[in-house]
Amino acid sequence: MQGTGRASRIEGGEFVVIRVAHLSTAHGRREIRVHLKECNSLAFAGYEVHYVVADGLDDERVGDVQVHDIGAAGGRFQRMLLRPWRMLAAARKLNARVYHFHDPEILLIALFLLRGGAKVVYDSHEDVPRSLLSRDWIPVWIRPALSAVFERFENFVSHRLSGVVGATPYITARFARLNPVSEAINNYPLQSEIEDAVPRIGDARTVCYLGGISRIRGIKEMVRALEYVDVKLILAGAFEDSATEQATRALPGWSKVDYRGVVSRSAVRRIMAESSAGLIPYHPEPNHVDAQPNKMFEYMAAGMPVIASNFPLWCEIIEGNEFGLCADPLDPKAIASAINDLVSNPQKSRGMGENGRKAVMDRYNWTVEEKKLLGFYADLLTVKQA
Repeated sequence: MQGTGRASRIEGGEFVVIRVAHLSTAHGRREIRVHLKECNSLAFAGYEVHYVVADGLDDERVGDVQVHDIGAAGGRFQRMLLRPWRMLAAARKLNARVYHFHDPEILLIALFLLRGGAKVVYDSHEDVPRSLLSRDWIPVWIRPALSAVFERFENFVSHRLSGVVGATPYITARFARLNPVSEAINNYPLQSEIEDAVPRIGDARTVCYLGGISRIRGIKEMVRALEYVDVKLILAGAFEDSATEQATRALPGWSKVDYRGVVSRSAVRRIMAESSAGLIPYHPEPNHVDAQPNKMFEYMAAGMPVIASNFPLWCEIIEGNEFGLCADPLDPKAIASAINDLVSNPQKSRGMGENGRKAVMDRYNWTVEEKKLLGFYADLLTVKQA
Protein backbone atom coordinates (compact mmCIF):
# COMPACT_ATOMS: atom_id res chain seq x y z
CA MET A 1 0.00 0.00 0.00
CA GLN A 2 1.33 3.41 -0.90
CA GLY A 3 0.19 6.99 -0.39
CA THR A 4 -0.66 9.33 2.47
CA GLY A 5 -3.83 9.75 4.46
CA ARG A 6 -6.66 11.58 2.67
CA ALA A 7 -8.67 13.09 5.49
CA SER A 8 -10.84 15.37 3.35
CA ARG A 9 -12.02 15.97 -0.18
CA ILE A 10 -14.21 18.23 -2.30
CA GLU A 11 -17.64 16.72 -2.97
CA GLY A 12 -20.47 18.58 -4.66
CA GLY A 13 -18.53 21.81 -4.40
CA GLU A 14 -18.13 21.44 -0.62
CA PHE A 15 -15.13 20.65 1.54
CA VAL A 16 -15.92 17.37 3.35
CA VAL A 17 -13.98 15.88 6.26
CA ILE A 18 -14.06 12.11 6.14
CA ARG A 19 -15.69 10.47 9.17
CA VAL A 20 -14.39 7.11 10.36
CA ALA A 21 -15.70 4.93 13.18
CA HIS A 22 -13.70 2.30 15.05
CA LEU A 23 -15.91 -0.31 16.71
CA SER A 24 -15.16 -2.66 19.63
CA THR A 25 -17.18 -4.44 22.29
CA ALA A 26 -14.11 -6.11 23.82
CA HIS A 27 -11.48 -3.36 24.05
CA GLY A 28 -11.35 -0.39 26.39
CA ARG A 29 -11.68 3.23 25.35
CA ARG A 30 -7.97 3.85 25.91
CA GLU A 31 -6.77 0.57 24.42
CA ILE A 32 -3.28 1.04 23.03
CA ARG A 33 -3.63 -0.35 19.50
CA VAL A 34 -7.15 0.86 18.77
CA HIS A 35 -7.24 4.28 20.40
CA LEU A 36 -3.72 5.47 21.24
CA LYS A 37 -2.27 4.28 17.95
CA GLU A 38 -4.82 3.93 15.14
CA CYS A 39 -7.53 6.39 16.21
CA ASN A 40 -5.08 9.07 17.29
CA SER A 41 -3.00 8.72 14.11
CA LEU A 42 -6.09 9.10 11.92
CA ALA A 43 -7.34 12.08 13.94
CA PHE A 44 -3.94 13.78 13.70
CA ALA A 45 -4.04 13.25 9.92
CA GLY A 46 -7.34 15.18 9.78
CA TYR A 47 -9.99 12.48 9.84
CA GLU A 48 -13.07 12.90 12.02
CA VAL A 49 -12.62 9.90 14.30
CA HIS A 50 -15.25 8.18 16.45
CA TYR A 51 -14.60 5.17 18.68
CA VAL A 52 -17.61 3.11 19.80
CA VAL A 53 -17.06 0.94 22.90
CA ALA A 54 -19.11 -1.09 25.37
CA ASP A 55 -17.69 -0.30 28.81
CA GLY A 56 -20.52 1.52 30.62
CA LEU A 57 -18.42 4.66 31.23
CA ASP A 58 -20.57 7.03 29.13
CA ASP A 59 -19.64 9.16 26.14
CA GLU A 60 -16.64 11.47 26.27
CA ARG A 61 -14.20 13.27 24.05
CA VAL A 62 -10.61 12.15 24.51
CA GLY A 63 -8.31 14.52 22.67
CA ASP A 64 -9.41 14.53 19.04
CA VAL A 65 -11.37 11.27 19.31
CA GLN A 66 -15.07 11.12 20.20
CA VAL A 67 -15.83 8.05 22.32
CA HIS A 68 -19.38 6.62 22.28
CA ASP A 69 -20.49 4.08 24.89
CA ILE A 70 -23.25 1.56 24.15
CA GLY A 71 -23.24 0.19 27.70
CA ALA A 72 -21.36 -2.64 29.37
CA ALA A 73 -22.39 -6.24 28.86
CA GLY A 74 -23.23 -8.51 31.77
CA GLY A 75 -20.74 -11.18 30.73
CA ARG A 76 -18.92 -12.85 27.85
CA PHE A 77 -21.99 -14.38 26.23
CA GLN A 78 -24.12 -11.23 26.52
CA ARG A 79 -21.25 -9.32 24.96
CA MET A 80 -21.09 -11.77 22.07
CA LEU A 81 -24.83 -12.26 21.48
CA LEU A 82 -26.50 -8.95 22.36
CA ARG A 83 -23.96 -6.13 22.15
CA PRO A 84 -23.27 -6.56 18.40
CA TRP A 85 -26.80 -5.42 17.55
CA ARG A 86 -26.57 -2.40 19.82
CA MET A 87 -23.22 -1.67 18.17
CA LEU A 88 -24.88 -1.85 14.75
CA ALA A 89 -27.50 0.72 15.78
CA ALA A 90 -24.83 3.08 17.13
CA ALA A 91 -22.70 2.68 14.01
CA ARG A 92 -25.60 3.46 11.69
CA LYS A 93 -26.31 6.69 13.58
CA LEU A 94 -22.77 7.86 12.92
CA ASN A 95 -23.16 7.42 9.15
CA ALA A 96 -19.39 7.08 8.76
CA ARG A 97 -17.50 6.76 5.49
CA VAL A 98 -15.29 4.01 6.98
CA TYR A 99 -16.18 1.47 9.68
CA HIS A 100 -13.17 -0.24 11.24
CA PHE A 101 -13.98 -3.41 13.25
CA HIS A 102 -11.72 -4.75 16.00
CA ASP A 103 -13.52 -7.84 17.34
CA PRO A 104 -14.45 -11.14 15.70
CA GLU A 105 -17.71 -11.30 17.67
CA ILE A 106 -19.12 -8.22 15.90
CA LEU A 107 -17.96 -9.29 12.45
CA LEU A 108 -21.46 -10.34 11.37
CA ILE A 109 -22.81 -6.77 11.54
CA ALA A 110 -20.03 -5.65 9.18
CA LEU A 111 -22.03 -7.07 6.29
CA PHE A 112 -25.04 -4.91 7.19
CA LEU A 113 -22.91 -1.74 7.17
CA LEU A 114 -21.33 -2.74 3.88
CA ARG A 115 -24.76 -2.66 2.22
CA GLY A 116 -25.05 1.05 2.98
CA GLY A 117 -22.14 1.92 0.72
CA ALA A 118 -19.55 2.55 3.45
CA LYS A 119 -16.05 1.13 3.42
CA VAL A 120 -15.79 -1.62 6.04
CA VAL A 121 -12.47 -2.88 7.45
CA TYR A 122 -11.73 -5.84 9.72
CA ASP A 123 -8.72 -5.42 12.03
CA SER A 124 -7.60 -8.90 13.11
CA HIS A 125 -5.54 -8.59 16.29
CA GLU A 126 -4.88 -12.33 16.53
CA ASP A 127 -5.29 -15.59 14.65
CA VAL A 128 -8.71 -16.30 16.17
CA PRO A 129 -9.30 -19.82 14.78
CA ARG A 130 -5.99 -20.96 16.27
CA SER A 131 -6.58 -19.08 19.54
CA LEU A 132 -9.89 -20.92 20.04
CA LEU A 133 -7.93 -24.15 20.29
CA SER A 134 -6.40 -23.02 23.60
CA ARG A 135 -9.24 -21.08 25.25
CA ASP A 136 -9.70 -22.58 28.71
CA TRP A 137 -13.34 -21.41 28.97
CA ILE A 138 -14.26 -23.57 25.93
CA PRO A 139 -14.66 -27.32 26.57
CA VAL A 140 -11.75 -29.21 25.03
CA TRP A 141 -13.93 -31.56 22.99
CA ILE A 142 -15.64 -28.74 21.08
CA ARG A 143 -12.61 -26.54 20.34
CA PRO A 144 -11.56 -28.10 16.98
CA ALA A 145 -15.10 -27.94 15.55
CA LEU A 146 -15.65 -24.40 16.84
CA SER A 147 -12.31 -23.29 15.39
CA ALA A 148 -13.15 -24.76 11.97
CA VAL A 149 -16.65 -23.24 11.88
CA PHE A 150 -15.42 -19.82 12.92
CA GLU A 151 -12.63 -19.86 10.35
CA ARG A 152 -15.15 -20.53 7.57
CA PHE A 153 -17.33 -17.68 8.85
CA GLU A 154 -14.38 -15.28 9.22
CA ASN A 155 -13.18 -16.15 5.71
CA PHE A 156 -16.67 -15.67 4.26
CA VAL A 157 -17.07 -12.18 5.76
CA SER A 158 -13.49 -11.00 5.18
CA HIS A 159 -13.65 -11.89 1.49
CA ARG A 160 -16.57 -9.48 1.08
CA LEU A 161 -15.22 -6.52 3.06
CA SER A 162 -13.49 -3.42 1.71
CA GLY A 163 -10.21 -4.37 3.34
CA VAL A 164 -8.46 -6.25 6.14
CA VAL A 165 -5.77 -5.15 8.57
CA GLY A 166 -3.66 -7.74 10.37
CA ALA A 167 -1.63 -7.14 13.53
CA THR A 168 1.23 -9.30 12.19
CA PRO A 169 2.52 -10.32 8.75
CA TYR A 170 1.47 -13.92 9.49
CA ILE A 171 -2.15 -12.93 10.15
CA THR A 172 -2.20 -10.63 7.14
CA ALA A 173 -0.84 -13.31 4.79
CA ARG A 174 -3.81 -15.52 5.62
CA PHE A 175 -6.32 -12.78 4.80
CA ALA A 176 -4.44 -11.60 1.70
CA ARG A 177 -5.44 -14.86 0.04
CA LEU A 178 -9.09 -13.90 0.63
CA ASN A 179 -9.00 -10.13 0.17
CA PRO A 180 -6.38 -8.34 -1.96
CA VAL A 181 -6.85 -5.12 0.05
CA SER A 182 -4.94 -6.36 3.09
CA GLU A 183 -2.21 -4.64 5.09
CA ALA A 184 -0.03 -5.62 8.05
CA ILE A 185 -0.11 -2.88 10.69
CA ASN A 186 2.24 -4.14 13.39
CA ASN A 187 1.75 -3.36 17.06
CA TYR A 188 5.06 -1.57 17.49
CA PRO A 189 5.66 1.00 20.28
CA LEU A 190 4.59 4.62 20.04
CA GLN A 191 7.36 7.17 19.69
CA SER A 192 6.37 8.55 23.09
CA GLU A 193 6.94 5.12 24.66
CA ILE A 194 10.45 5.07 23.23
CA GLU A 195 11.22 8.64 24.29
CA ASP A 196 9.69 8.22 27.77
CA ALA A 197 11.67 5.11 28.65
CA VAL A 198 13.14 5.49 32.15
CA PRO A 199 16.91 5.01 32.45
CA ARG A 200 17.89 1.65 33.91
CA ILE A 201 18.24 1.93 37.69
CA GLY A 202 17.52 -1.60 38.77
CA ASP A 203 19.21 -4.40 40.61
CA ALA A 204 21.11 -6.59 38.15
CA ARG A 205 19.37 -9.63 39.62
CA THR A 206 15.80 -8.54 38.89
CA VAL A 207 13.69 -9.60 35.89
CA CYS A 208 10.08 -8.80 35.02
CA TYR A 209 6.97 -10.03 33.28
CA LEU A 210 4.24 -7.54 32.31
CA GLY A 211 0.78 -8.32 30.94
CA GLY A 212 -1.98 -10.90 31.19
CA ILE A 213 -1.01 -13.75 33.51
CA SER A 214 -2.16 -17.21 32.45
CA ARG A 215 -1.15 -20.82 32.13
CA ILE A 216 -0.47 -20.64 28.40
CA ARG A 217 1.63 -17.49 28.87
CA GLY A 218 4.00 -19.47 31.04
CA ILE A 219 3.34 -18.22 34.56
CA LYS A 220 4.06 -21.54 36.27
CA GLU A 221 7.28 -22.10 34.32
CA MET A 222 8.47 -18.57 35.16
CA VAL A 223 7.91 -19.06 38.88
CA ARG A 224 9.43 -22.55 38.84
CA ALA A 225 12.51 -21.15 37.09
CA LEU A 226 13.11 -18.97 40.15
CA GLU A 227 13.92 -22.11 42.14
CA TYR A 228 17.16 -22.43 40.13
CA VAL A 229 18.41 -18.82 40.18
CA ASP A 230 19.06 -16.14 42.78
CA VAL A 231 16.79 -13.63 41.07
CA LYS A 232 13.66 -11.63 41.90
CA LEU A 233 10.73 -11.54 39.46
CA ILE A 234 8.58 -8.42 39.30
CA LEU A 235 5.17 -9.52 38.07
CA ALA A 236 2.48 -7.05 36.93
CA GLY A 237 -0.89 -7.81 35.36
CA ALA A 238 -4.13 -9.63 36.03
CA PHE A 239 -4.38 -13.39 36.57
CA GLU A 240 -6.75 -15.12 34.16
CA ASP A 241 -8.67 -16.64 37.08
CA SER A 242 -8.43 -17.25 40.82
CA ALA A 243 -7.51 -20.92 40.38
CA THR A 244 -4.41 -20.04 38.36
CA GLU A 245 -3.41 -17.42 40.94
CA GLN A 246 -3.83 -19.79 43.87
CA ALA A 247 -1.86 -22.56 42.13
CA THR A 248 0.94 -20.12 41.25
CA ARG A 249 1.16 -18.68 44.75
CA ALA A 250 1.56 -22.23 46.09
CA LEU A 251 4.79 -22.80 44.13
CA PRO A 252 8.10 -22.59 46.08
CA GLY A 253 9.44 -19.95 43.70
CA TRP A 254 6.64 -17.52 44.65
CA SER A 255 8.78 -16.34 47.59
CA LYS A 256 10.97 -14.56 45.01
CA VAL A 257 8.03 -12.86 43.25
CA ASP A 258 7.17 -9.20 43.75
CA TYR A 259 3.56 -9.16 42.53
CA ARG A 260 2.25 -5.64 41.89
CA GLY A 261 -1.14 -6.38 40.34
CA VAL A 262 -2.56 -4.25 37.53
CA VAL A 263 -0.48 -1.08 37.19
CA SER A 264 -0.51 2.18 35.21
CA ARG A 265 1.60 2.87 32.12
CA SER A 266 3.96 5.04 34.18
CA ALA A 267 4.35 2.18 36.69
CA VAL A 268 5.12 -0.18 33.80
CA ARG A 269 7.99 2.09 32.73
CA ARG A 270 9.27 2.18 36.30
CA ILE A 271 9.20 -1.62 36.57
CA MET A 272 11.17 -1.98 33.34
CA ALA A 273 13.72 0.49 34.67
CA GLU A 274 14.12 -1.70 37.77
CA SER A 275 14.67 -4.89 35.75
CA SER A 276 17.62 -6.37 33.92
CA ALA A 277 15.55 -8.46 31.48
CA GLY A 278 11.95 -8.96 30.36
CA LEU A 279 10.32 -12.40 30.08
CA ILE A 280 7.89 -13.74 27.44
CA PRO A 281 7.79 -17.55 27.94
CA TYR A 282 4.57 -18.19 26.03
CA HIS A 283 3.60 -21.82 25.49
CA PRO A 284 3.81 -23.17 21.89
CA GLU A 285 0.09 -22.74 21.27
CA PRO A 286 -1.03 -22.30 17.63
CA ASN A 287 -1.85 -18.62 18.22
CA HIS A 288 1.54 -17.87 19.80
CA VAL A 289 4.23 -19.28 17.53
CA ASP A 290 3.76 -16.68 14.77
CA ALA A 291 2.63 -13.80 16.98
CA GLN A 292 4.57 -10.62 17.72
CA PRO A 293 3.74 -9.72 21.34
CA ASN A 294 3.59 -6.01 22.02
CA LYS A 295 5.52 -6.50 25.25
CA MET A 296 8.53 -7.74 23.27
CA PHE A 297 8.88 -4.34 21.64
CA GLU A 298 8.08 -2.50 24.87
CA TYR A 299 10.97 -4.31 26.54
CA MET A 300 13.20 -3.37 23.62
CA ALA A 301 12.12 0.28 23.79
CA ALA A 302 13.11 0.31 27.45
CA GLY A 303 16.60 -0.93 26.58
CA MET A 304 16.02 -4.33 28.21
CA PRO A 305 17.17 -7.65 26.77
CA VAL A 306 14.36 -10.15 26.14
CA ILE A 307 14.10 -13.77 27.27
CA ALA A 308 11.43 -15.43 25.16
CA SER A 309 10.13 -18.74 23.84
CA ASN A 310 12.27 -20.50 21.25
CA PHE A 311 9.76 -20.25 18.41
CA PRO A 312 11.50 -19.97 15.00
CA LEU A 313 10.08 -16.49 14.26
CA TRP A 314 10.95 -15.17 17.70
CA CYS A 315 14.48 -16.58 17.55
CA GLU A 316 14.93 -14.95 14.14
CA ILE A 317 13.86 -11.56 15.49
CA ILE A 318 15.47 -11.72 18.95
CA GLU A 319 18.67 -13.66 18.47
CA GLY A 320 19.05 -12.49 14.87
CA ASN A 321 19.21 -8.89 16.11
CA GLU A 322 21.16 -9.85 19.25
CA PHE A 323 18.83 -8.28 21.79
CA GLY A 324 17.97 -11.33 23.85
CA LEU A 325 17.87 -15.08 24.33
CA CYS A 326 15.34 -17.77 23.47
CA ALA A 327 14.59 -20.84 25.58
CA ASP A 328 12.19 -23.77 25.76
CA PRO A 329 9.12 -22.19 27.45
CA LEU A 330 8.03 -25.54 28.91
CA ASP A 331 11.37 -26.13 30.68
CA PRO A 332 11.88 -24.04 33.86
CA LYS A 333 15.57 -24.99 33.97
CA ALA A 334 16.09 -23.68 30.41
CA ILE A 335 14.38 -20.42 31.35
CA ALA A 336 16.51 -20.21 34.49
CA SER A 337 19.68 -20.80 32.45
CA ALA A 338 18.82 -17.90 30.11
CA ILE A 339 18.06 -15.64 33.07
CA ASN A 340 21.33 -16.59 34.76
CA ASP A 341 23.27 -15.97 31.53
CA LEU A 342 22.07 -12.37 31.43
CA VAL A 343 22.10 -11.42 35.11
CA SER A 344 25.59 -12.90 35.50
CA ASN A 345 26.92 -10.92 32.54
CA PRO A 346 25.87 -7.26 33.01
CA GLN A 347 27.98 -6.07 30.08
CA LYS A 348 26.35 -8.60 27.74
CA SER A 349 22.93 -7.66 29.09
CA ARG A 350 23.53 -3.94 28.52
CA GLY A 351 24.78 -4.57 25.00
CA MET A 352 21.69 -6.60 24.12
CA GLY A 353 19.48 -3.92 25.64
CA GLU A 354 21.17 -1.26 23.51
CA ASN A 355 20.74 -3.41 20.39
CA GLY A 356 17.03 -3.81 21.11
CA ARG A 357 16.47 -0.11 21.69
CA LYS A 358 18.30 0.77 18.47
CA ALA A 359 16.18 -1.75 16.53
CA VAL A 360 13.00 -0.16 17.90
CA MET A 361 14.16 3.36 17.08
CA ASP A 362 15.18 2.39 13.54
CA ARG A 363 12.50 -0.11 12.54
CA TYR A 364 10.07 -1.50 15.09
CA ASN A 365 8.13 1.67 15.95
CA TRP A 366 4.65 3.09 15.38
CA THR A 367 5.91 5.94 13.16
CA VAL A 368 6.66 3.34 10.48
CA GLU A 369 3.29 1.61 10.94
CA GLU A 370 1.37 4.89 11.00
CA LYS A 371 2.51 5.65 7.46
CA LYS A 372 1.20 2.25 6.38
CA LEU A 373 -2.14 2.87 8.11
CA LEU A 374 -2.62 6.25 6.42
CA GLY A 375 -1.62 4.78 3.08
CA PHE A 376 -4.12 1.95 3.57
CA TYR A 377 -6.91 4.47 4.23
CA ALA A 378 -5.91 6.60 1.26
CA ASP A 379 -6.05 3.61 -1.07
CA LEU A 380 -9.31 2.45 0.48
CA LEU A 381 -10.98 5.81 -0.19
CA THR A 382 -9.54 6.41 -3.64
CA VAL A 383 -12.26 6.42 -6.31
CA LYS A 384 -10.76 4.70 -9.32
CA GLN A 385 -11.79 6.12 -12.64
CA ALA A 386 -13.04 3.73 -15.28
